[in-house]
Formats: sequence, C-alpha cells, structure tokens
Amino acid sequence: MPRPRQPGRHRRPEPVAAPEGAPALVLAVPGVPSTATRSLAEEVVSIARSELPGLDARIGYVDGTDADAGPSAEFPTLQAVLAHTAAERTARYEQALAAGVEDARRPEGPVAVVVPLLAGPDNALMRRIRQAVMDSRAAAELTDVLGPHPLLAEALHVRLSEAGLARADRARLFTVATAADGIVLATVGGEEAVQAAGITGMLLAARLAVPVMAAALDEDGSVAAITAQLRGSGSAQLALAPYLIGPEVDASLLDAAAKEAGCAVAEPLGAYPAIGKLALSKYTTALGITPPQPSGAPVH
Repeated sequence: MPRPRQPGRHRRPEPVAAPEGAPALVLAVPGVPSTATRSLAEEVVSIARSELPGLDARIGYVDGTDADAGPSAEFPTLQAVLAHTAAERTARYEQALAAGVEDARRPEGPVAVVVPLLAGPDNALMRRIRQAVMDSRAAAELTDVLGPHPLLAEALHVRLSEAGLARADRARLFTVATAADGIVLATVGGEEAVQAAGITGMLLAARLAVPVMAAALDEDGSVAAITAQLRGSGSAQLALAPYLIGPEVDASLLDAAAKEAGCAVAEPLGAYPAIGKLALSKYTTALGITPPQPSGAPVH
C-alpha cells in the first residue's frame, strides 16, 4: 500500500516515472571511443535514470567501432543502436500479437529521442549525427545540444574551483591565491559555438565577478587573440575553462591552447550531474512529459 502523503507545503513531491512504452533516450557520444569515454557516457545516463525511474537510456557512438548493438558490442555506432531499438519495439509488438494480447497496439511515434552529448553547437558533428539517424531508418527525434544553460555556468564554476582557479563560494569571501582574474572559455565548432559559449560565459562572469571571453580551439589564432584582449583590459592571471564535455575534442588541443595562452587549465565538464539532468530535460521536452526540472544551486 502506498504511504499516505505528508500534508502541507513541505510534503515530498510524488516521484515521476517514465511512461510505459516511452521512447528510449539515446545519448549520441562524439569523439574517438575509449573506456574513459564509455565510463563518462554511462555516468551521464545513470544520472538521467536516477531523475526519471524506468527510463530506457542507451549510448550510441558517432565514431563507433561496432556495427551492431548486441550484448558483445563495446562501442556500438549510433546508427546500430537506433536500428536495434526499433527492431526490439517491433519484436515486442509481434510477440504480443502472437500471444493473443487483445489490446496490443501497433507502435506509434518515435522509437527514440537522440540527445547529442555536446555543450554547444557544432555543425559538422550535428550533420554526422543527423545522417546516422537517417541511415538507421528508425523513427527517431533529434534534439538540440545541451547549452547554453545556467547549469553549465555552474559546472564551469565548479571545475575552475576544483583546479584552484576560482573561489568556490563568493558569499563566504574565501580567497584562492591562484584564482584567475580573467577566463578564456574554450569551445569547438567555429563562430556559432563561440557565440553560444559567450552566453554561458556571461552567466559565469556574473558568478565569478571576473571577465570571461569565449575562444574557438579549432580556429587558428582565436585563443591567442582572446588572451591578448583580456590581458589588454587588465587581466594578469588567466585560466582556460573548457566549455566541453570531453569526448568531442582531443585533449592535446586543450594542452596546446593552455600553452599558447600561458595559463592554467581546468578539467572539461565531464559527467557533472547537470549534464545528465540537461540530457533528460531535452528528452522530456521532446516528448512533452514533465519530470522535475533541472535548476541551478549555489556552489559550496
């Protein structure tokens, strides 16, 4: 028997679960597959499942090495995961018919919602993801990337504070000797990505009370130009903050950019809890269901 609901405004919210037969959330993971990438992706989908019990969440790799999505596949391609998901749904329907289930209904709507594991826009990667969806011949819906969003500004703040490059909490006036007085927000995807990163950068600047400017790792001279601009406006101690989840860029690009800028670098966003929550938010928005909405929280 369910427990009686606690009265009053402090009662616990009723848990929300994924609707029965809801499409799968398929996380589209860019970059060269590796055990570290798989671990990161699994953590992201684990966070999404914890927010929405019953969620069918799967992982497909844009540059996967396995052309099938069976149990033995280590890095299944996005196309294979979508095709496998569609085949499973068809098989369930046919089994129900064979078992004489009277109310068995032919599946309708998308079989999956594909969420790119990208913080910002990257047209080249998005074209490849869209092509994989089309090639799978599965009825799948593709969402936009995760940012810009206030939760990503929070995640950037946390990564900078973990590296000793920013105060963890402005309210406590805790000083960090190595705290940066200017932030280079590093992204990939060209000018559109830089503009999108700049929106999150404004939110980060408000949190840190220091100037934040975005630069493109994949454009020659972009990091150097932004570094010079920040130093020219009075920033003496700079930090590089990757506006990246991680798999979408070669780590050597970040190292080279940090050397070019002559500054310390924070870790990419990785599997910060906000990433899983934002991926789930893209999924639920696409389907029109409303689990608890992701919201920012003070960083301590």
